[in-house]
Amino acid sequence: MKRLFATLSEKDRRRYAAVEAAKLGNGGISAIAGLFGLDAKTVRRGLTELALPVDLAPGRVRKKAVDAGS
Repeated sequence: MKRLFATLSEKDRRRYAAVEAAKLGNGGISAIAGLFGLDAKTVRRGLTELALPVDLAPGRVRKKAVDAGS
């Protein structure tokens, strides 16, 4: 799960975490947030996004940060 999660965009990470949390049911948000190192609010936001009938920003994906110290 963690290997897949690491390859996803920010939006897809949120949604994947939400799907996994929903599968776990009660306590799933906390468990998945801990597993992936996310804030529980991020997982809840993913659940909200999944409940929407349409993606409000279908083409919008932020680019990964580049380490300036490299």
